[in-house]
Amino acid sequence: MQRRQFITTSAAASIALASAPLIRVIGKDKIYKTALIGGGWWGNNILRCAIQARESKIVALCDVDEKPLNATAAEVKKLNGDTPKLYRDFRELLSREKPEIVIVATPDHWHPLIAIAAMEAGAHVYVEKPICHTINEGKAMVKAARQTQRMVQVGTHRRASPHNISGMEFLKSGKAGKIGSVRAFVHYGGGAGTVTPDTETPATLDWNMWCGPAPLRPFNAAMHPKGFRGFLDYANGTLGDWGIHWMDQILWWTEEKYPKKVYSTANRFIRKDNTDAPDTQNVIFEFESFTATWEHRQYAANNAEKTNIGAYFYGTEGTFHMGWQDGWTFYPTDDNKPPIHQDPKLDEPDQQNIAALWSNFLTAIKANVLPMCDIEIGQRSTNMSLLGMLSAKLGRAVVWDGTTGLVKDDAEANKLLSRAYRGEWKYPV
Repeated sequence: MQRRQFITTSAAASIALASAPLIRVIGKDKIYKTALIGGGWWGNNILRCAIQARESKIVALCDVDEKPLNATAAEVKKLNGDTPKLYRDFRELLSREKPEIVIVATPDHWHPLIAIAAMEAGAHVYVEKPICHTINEGKAMVKAARQTQRMVQVGTHRRASPHNISGMEFLKSGKAGKIGSVRAFVHYGGGAGTVTPDTETPATLDWNMWCGPAPLRPFNAAMHPKGFRGFLDYANGTLGDWGIHWMDQILWWTEEKYPKKVYSTANRFIRKDNTDAPDTQNVIFEFESFTATWEHRQYAANNAEKTNIGAYFYGTEGTFHMGWQDGWTFYPTDDNKPPIHQDPKLDEPDQQNIAALWSNFLTAIKANVLPMCDIEIGQRSTNMSLLGMLSAKLGRAVVWDGTTGLVKDDAEANKLLSRAYRGEWKYPV
């Protein structure tokens, strides 16, 4: 199978959806039995795009928390008239409903098991990034996708963003010259934070199932909803969240598929709250033909640094900034040449391009070709973030063999490519 080039779609289809229900148009296009697993904030953004595309019947929703589950069901009913069945356990959903498309938008630590189970049940999968919590889970996801021959789209929606697409065309054309280094970064303000005490689990929530294969910790409102990314049992902090988008931009640009050496330092200099993810992290990725760096901090927003997110590509002809809400800008080395800029085209809510990525997903399913954010592409981008976290945990550099998916000559590091699962859950292979 060959990757299909992105087919341009209208990014103007904003999903701040109108109050009137959408009317499904049934014609030549197949209507796919679609299920959402993980009915939180971002899962609902994806689901709205699936409804907007008018090629899905929403047959089921699953969440371990009844509150977002019921709210999502009510919104689906309002938007297109579907009355999906509601589940607390994804295994029951897959067995009873047999969906053709499954959206996986749970916390990170659940992505591998649910996505693999959905593929094995015959469904095509749209899985949020990062695809996994540990590196060997990603290997198992790629293996499952190839064995089942299911299409798996990863939610790195910047691959479908018009300004990211044109920016990549600019970079690959050589207009920035030979690029020797890339600096990716996210700088957000904040402070020490406050400690949130553990409490009784809300009656609407199955906390044991929420933790799933990960360690069972006492319920804390700082983790759920939305706060889980700051807790390393369930996610990989800012590098695992924001970082994967910019690691993906780097890998999209280069012909190289992985770094050969990674070194990271990570600390908690400022934050004094319940989280345990780094508030400060720097990573160096050595490639064959360039060096990439990552840096983030969760404090000290300021007016001196006008751009707080993105990646700078440093070339012999100038510096190219790939941004988000500010589009992209090229600053020529020659002072006599003016900067070149393109504004972004982003959908609401939350300034994303999920609708175009979903359209590409449907095209891939129909044509039986790999989507633009295929699982293997998502795995490589996720691996960059996970290798940075691995190096930080070890306190030293790791030499990565991307062909074998192992750290070279480092038994201690390779043990950390997986982790023990809790209870009945089995680590995928």
